[in-house]
Order: sequence, then C-alpha cells, then structure tokens
Amino acid sequence: MNAVERLDGNVVAITGASKGIGAELARQLAAKGAKLVLAARNEKELEAVAQACRDAGASVVCVRADVALERDCQAIVAGAVLAFGRLDTLVNNAGISMWARFEDIEDMSILERIMQVNYMGSVYCTRHALPHLRESRGRIVGVASLAGMIGVPTRTGYSASKHAMRGFFDSLRIELDGSGVTVTMIYPGFVSTSIRESATGPDGKPILVSPVKEGEAMSVEDCARRIVAAIEGREREVVMTARGKIGLWLKLVAPGLIDRIAKRAIERGR
Repeated sequence: MNAVERLDGNVVAITGASKGIGAELARQLAAKGAKLVLAARNEKELEAVAQACRDAGASVVCVRADVALERDCQAIVAGAVLAFGRLDTLVNNAGISMWARFEDIEDMSILERIMQVNYMGSVYCTRHALPHLRESRGRIVGVASLAGMIGVPTRTGYSASKHAMRGFFDSLRIELDGSGVTVTMIYPGFVSTSIRESATGPDGKPILVSPVKEGEAMSVEDCARRIVAAIEGREREVVMTARGKIGLWLKLVAPGLIDRIAKRAIERGR
C-alpha cells in the first residue's frame, strides 16, 4: 500500500462539483485543508458548494465550465494557476448518464453528447493540466463506473464512455511512469446521487425519476470518503463494491453469467 500523503494545501480541481459525488468530494477535501478549484455548469449550485467549503476554512475558486468544450477545460486549469500558482490534483468527475435501450434511442446525438462530456471532457482537462501536474508531481483521478468495466444494458452509450476513460487513463499511466504523476481510477457501483434522475431517456429528455432503489445504493458520503483515501494513497484503482470485484473475476471465467447478473441488477434497480 502506498504511503498516505496529507492534502493540506494541495490544490485540487474538481469537475462536476455542483452536486453528487463532486460536491461531497469538495466538502470532504475542504475539511482536509485542500485549496479547491470547483467547476460545473450551474453557477448557483456551484457557489452553494463553494460557500460550504469556505465555511469549513478552505480557499475556493469557482469556474463555470462545460467540459464538453475544450476552451472551458483550459479555463479550469488557468483558474487554478491564476488563483493558487499551481495545480496538484485533477479530479475528472463530471459526467452525464442515460437510461434507454439502444434500439429505442430516437436521436443518436444523445450518445455523442455522453461521449463528449464523459470521455473527451476528461481528455481535455487532462491535456491542459498535465504540464502543471508534471511540475508538482501531482495526481490525476478519473471517476468512472463499474459500467466502464462490465457491459450494462440500458447504458450502452454511458458504458462506452466509461470504457473509453478506462482505456485512456490506463494507457496514460504507463506513459507517465517515472514522471512523478500518478493516475487513480475510481469505479463506483450505484451511488445515491441525482445523476440518474437527470439521466437521458430515449427521447433525449431527463427521465426525472430514478430507476434505482436509492436507499440500497452506496451513500455519496461513503463514496467520497473512499475517493479521498485513494487520492491520499495515490492508489492505482478502486473498485468500490464486493459485487463489482466478484463480477470482474466472473467476467474472466464465466462471461455469460456476468451478462445475466448485469441484466438482473438493472431490472431490479440495485
């Protein structure tokens, strides 16, 4: 296990910081003494999270950004360097989801948008952050999903984008070997956030009602705690659920069985 490194004074940029995992991660990092650069599209929600972090004693900068746009990703990094003079940790957390069978999707642009936000957003942010992270011997964190390791029905576009994240960051980790920059990948299962309620349905509109039994999902607080620990320890990857770890093993030895388990999990919403 890697040694735990204190995050006091660490300059951390978090995308998708206005709600869910990103917001809770910001609050927990604020309590650790990190300096925060928070990015999201919704300025009002973002400022509310920022104020909670300031109340905890953290220095915070907000950047309104859509990570699907490279110029906005560049602005996130520029905001960190302008405010704090450096960047130590980049958390690629921003993401959007979907809940629709592929053959029911009416507009293929839905899949393009998911890939642009979830995958290219991480690529853009990492591209502009990397020179600064090399200087600080910093960290790159990618918040993916178990759907990025195992195919999941009704999540074709989402799963594809998270698989792309995994391939990109696993490859980048090898390229960065010896640079001092580490790459940590996070693979949560179902987490109790609002992301599913705003997930895209087959008509391109938010589904509004979560298809998941939220009471049986991991709490966002627990998920964020595990991410913070992974950041402190510069862990290679974190698969957050026992079912996910077993699923990866079953995928190797009994792939047909894991397909049936994934189907049943979606049908049951847990």
